[in-house]
Amino acid sequence: MNPLLALRPWETPEVTSWGRLPMNAVDRRSGALPLDGDWRFQLLSTPDAPVGGAWSSSYVPGVWTMQGTDDLPQYTNVRMPFPEFPPHSPPANPTGVYEREVDVPADWAGRRIVLQVGAAESVLLVQVDGRPVGISKDSHLAAEFELTGLVRAGARATVRLTVVKWSDASHIEDQDQWWHGGITRSVLLYATDPLHLADVTVRAGYGGDLRVDCRVRDAGGALPEGWYLTGELDGQPLAQDAEFDRANVDDERVSDFLGEARLLATVAEVRTWNAETPELYDLTVRLHRADGTVADTSRHRVGFRDVEIVGRDLLVNGERVFIRGVNRHDFHPLTGRTVSYDDLRADLVLLKRFGFNAIRTSHYPGDPALYDLADELGFYVVDEADIESHDHAHEIADDPRYLNAFVDRVSRMVLRDKNHPSVIIWSLGNESDYGANHDAAAGWVRRHDPTRPIQYEGAAKLDWAATDDASDIACPMYAPIEDCVAHALSGEQTRPLIQCEYSHAMGNSNGTLADHWAAIEATPGLQGGFIWEFWDHGILQRVSDGRPVGRGGAGLYDNGVAAPGYRWAYGGDFGETIHDGAFIADGVVFPDRTPKPAMYEHREIAAPVRIEAYRHEGIVLTNHQHFRGFDWLTAVWELSLADGRTLTAPAELPELCPGETAAVPLPFALPEDGGEAWLTLRVTTAQDLPWAPRGTEVCVPQVRLRGPATVQVAPVDRRVEVDGEGLLVHPLLAVAPTLSLWRAPTDNDELGGMAGHWRSWGLDALVRKVVSVREDSGRVSVEAEYAGTTGVVRHRQVLTPVEGGVRVDEEAELPEAFDDVARVGTVFETVAGLDLLEWFGQGPWESYPDRSAGAPVGHHSVPVDELFTPYLRPQESGGRHGVRRFTLSAPDATGLSVALDTPRQVSVTRYRAEDLAAADHHDELVPRPGCVVHLDAAHRGLGTASCGPDTSPSYLVAPGIHRWSWTLRVL
Repeated sequence: MNPLLALRPWETPEVTSWGRLPMNAVDRRSGALPLDGDWRFQLLSTPDAPVGGAWSSSYVPGVWTMQGTDDLPQYTNVRMPFPEFPPHSPPANPTGVYEREVDVPADWAGRRIVLQVGAAESVLLVQVDGRPVGISKDSHLAAEFELTGLVRAGARATVRLTVVKWSDASHIEDQDQWWHGGITRSVLLYATDPLHLADVTVRAGYGGDLRVDCRVRDAGGALPEGWYLTGELDGQPLAQDAEFDRANVDDERVSDFLGEARLLATVAEVRTWNAETPELYDLTVRLHRADGTVADTSRHRVGFRDVEIVGRDLLVNGERVFIRGVNRHDFHPLTGRTVSYDDLRADLVLLKRFGFNAIRTSHYPGDPALYDLADELGFYVVDEADIESHDHAHEIADDPRYLNAFVDRVSRMVLRDKNHPSVIIWSLGNESDYGANHDAAAGWVRRHDPTRPIQYEGAAKLDWAATDDASDIACPMYAPIEDCVAHALSGEQTRPLIQCEYSHAMGNSNGTLADHWAAIEATPGLQGGFIWEFWDHGILQRVSDGRPVGRGGAGLYDNGVAAPGYRWAYGGDFGETIHDGAFIADGVVFPDRTPKPAMYEHREIAAPVRIEAYRHEGIVLTNHQHFRGFDWLTAVWELSLADGRTLTAPAELPELCPGETAAVPLPFALPEDGGEAWLTLRVTTAQDLPWAPRGTEVCVPQVRLRGPATVQVAPVDRRVEVDGEGLLVHPLLAVAPTLSLWRAPTDNDELGGMAGHWRSWGLDALVRKVVSVREDSGRVSVEAEYAGTTGVVRHRQVLTPVEGGVRVDEEAELPEAFDDVARVGTVFETVAGLDLLEWFGQGPWESYPDRSAGAPVGHHSVPVDELFTPYLRPQESGGRHGVRRFTLSAPDATGLSVALDTPRQVSVTRYRAEDLAAADHHDELVPRPGCVVHLDAAHRGLGTASCGPDTSPSYLVAPGIHRWSWTLRVL
């Protein structure tokens, strides 16, 4: 039996570790012996169960919940997945036993040997050759154990890692994500000289001053005489800080077993680090023995920058910066919690291309490679400790049994990540109320690292203006922007206001994002926030047996869509009874990292180049960056005319410092004809960058130069054909145009309660009753009533024959009871074979009334089957805002065209609203052969009411009279 089990560490919160080495910032990945790969594996029902019987195999790093076991992923948001109160765990407690042989290199003789387990969820117990080595908790930080006395160089040793899934630690790892079990980050063995660097602390300031503090230990006991340190920065030597050594002697801070030394440098004309220009220097620190030979070496990438709070502003290098952030979990649809370096880089490259400059590591520290990449590519990081006690937050915040766990998790994060310039803020965790345990952790951080502020939403939650809690930043969740603005204008604001979560990206969402940022940019004291979140956490699942596909599933998805026979699973899809459904699908990208349309909205909001029309004489350009000019950009002017023409011309971007503006002449002489005209500046990268090859589109700012011309359509002497119900008969329509007030509810509609109202009013099943059908000189007027359960909508449709088609004038009168409906408009269906949509309006990607800033007006063309956006739970999607006209055509160019009286919301998909509303997953949908077309006089905004504010009142569809008209023609 494993002797460590006698301690029952999975139900002892006071025990955070045993035998584990202190955390440090010395990277040992180089030269290490990797132990990743297939390990022998047994999954036990409880930690007390004996190991015996046949071994299977499990890949490390990886979670057993994604590797063919019967313990499958489970998703909960707030609720714990078991009923036991902290610190207890359930009787049924899956426990994975990993085992393999390790051949210790012969040339490690006489060296100190250390085992590093990158992360294990949630309690790790280590044995070597049957002997106990240590224990560790914290599912998202590495644990190191010294094996020097337990293994022999040149010999084989058996390493056993036992991982207990549920524990007292699970109660403070209650994050909004899938529950897994396993070893989620790499395992390695490394060796150092007995005389080694125990820690390195780098402080590099904006002014060019560098200070490197080193701690030295000897595994044999007392430090040998005569050791010393040297260092160099980009090849230039660092100086010894003799004054530091003298002060330590004077203060009697000299130890026989811990050595401390400091290296200094001042860099002239220093290249500073920030998210726009992430300049890095190479630092090498060497530990020497008395004879000059090198005992240990540590290498770091150094960024010179300062972070400070002045008044109510967060400053980076003295500049007030906007935080355009996103919350990011570790996630992969095939491997669960385990992500590779390539995965991490792809995440950050994508975010960079869409205008994000900040990441909150929700809700735990990320893989060490994440911070290396953030340093290199340029991101501001809020580094968050692995603390969330959501289901039992109030009790645990002041529970002294968890005091050590809080301080341990926060301090180990700081010790590991303190040398990264990208880390600008420490976070004490998430959704864990506020208590003495937080204050203790904050006190440790303030003493150890006074160079960065601390944030914790729970501390500042009740009083944004307080000055005596553990948070230096007011960082609320989903606060209405009106409340934020009011606070900033109140005169009571005492600290920066940067929302740690806002604009919940569940399904078809992120409405009013542009309005939110317009208020932020216009209001001193507001500096941004972090969208929730980056990923839709859909796990690729086989429909046939309901199991995760696992590591072998590459190629079974594309452009956000799972291959036939597979689907994206969310809560409840693995047979679990306690779950929170599709609330796990709340990211700005799909599970395969395909951007959702909301990403284009954010890209335009964050555009480094802004343009606006200046009278009729020219255009004003603004540099909307904080630190750099336009030298990294190139651009092309594009003029879109309503008559179908698109003109282009090269653009000369002026030399502008951040915040400066310049007027430039119009690049085109506007044609006398052509009607409505829109000028777009298509901005791309001018050279290859670490995150984008040359020619990558950065933004497409746009202004309108001329409004639409008035077009009169004269009636012709011809009869409009209708059926006995007064419905239009047309050879290209399979279902005649009728009134529509319903949309397949979005996640925001459902969780915000609107969909429930709409169903109670009967809007999903309106009954049409013809009141009258009158014909006059070929024109047909149809009066009808659409009855719900609580009201009647009067609808009038006038069908007028015009050259090549028919003009449809409509009017709908909504009763006062229908005070917030999804849409008011027309729906019809076409015959099969019309597979290409071309339109003049906003696009090419999906847009809605309160999420349209990222969709420029122009001429767009997209196959009908690509218009629909495959949100994980089927819902209203595929809409295009501000459409003036469109055509639906077959390959032989036949088809129909629709001209609208004014820019309207239009959608063209293969699905009726009831098809989408009835489905839980996309594999349940059957496309219709024709097109389902919606033309909306008014369409409700999306908002973010699944978790946060609903859309603004200006985007609601009110009762009363709505009028619209459109003209249908045959091509």
